[in-house]
Amino acid sequence: MAVSQEKVTVYNLADLKTTSDDAIPNYLNSLKFRQSHRLTDVRLALGYSALALAAACFAWDYKLGFESTKHLTAAAVVVYTLLNGALTFWLFYVERGTVYVGTAPSGETLRISTATKKNVPTYHVTVEVQPKNGGKKEVLKISRAFTEWFDGAGHFVAAPFQSMLASAVPVVGKLDPKRAAPQESAMPVPAAYTPEMLDVLAKANASVVGSAAEEATGSETPVPKKGGKKRRA
Repeated sequence: MAVSQEKVTVYNLADLKTTSDDAIPNYLNSLKFRQSHRLTDVRLALGYSALALAAACFAWDYKLGFESTKHLTAAAVVVYTLLNGALTFWLFYVERGTVYVGTAPSGETLRISTATKKNVPTYHVTVEVQPKNGGKKEVLKISRAFTEWFDGAGHFVAAPFQSMLASAVPVVGKLDPKRAAPQESAMPVPAAYTPEMLDVLAKANASVVGSAAEEATGSETPVPKKGGKKRRA
């Protein structure tokens, strides 16, 4: 049972979301998904271009003075505004909160975006599945509480988070059937990990790590010697 040694503040939605977002590529890439960084590359290119233009504008204004470069500066301001406008458009209308884009070994393409609502500890996940043959795109929506994979101390527990994705997304479930919930079962399957269950899993993991460390160091509990005082002859 993988339990993160780092912990976040359980009352901070931004930290809970960021940690969960970071776990998505780690999990899917371990299943041999091929991640695409095109969205991130375009965003970085627009941002760094605007930054480079601002730095160049400062440099020529510092060396040549404002009067001799005011027309050039005016043009730079226009270009800078266009770059920032393009960056804003890209973030809100193209990326749309996307945290992962990747292709499964079988050819399907996944696009995963996440969101949270103010003061509501619920993780909203939208998964767009594009078939290999270019057919109709399937959209899956998942809404689960953060308490399903964060324990009371703020440690991230990977197993329930991975089970959530594998159970809700068939493409992921095929690659990780152990994490996917069974379709039919004679015994009822719990819908979520409760905070108490997560605390038990975290303590069990810490106990296993401690036992392994004790065995590695060869430490043993001293056994008291038997016997009393020696009798005088």
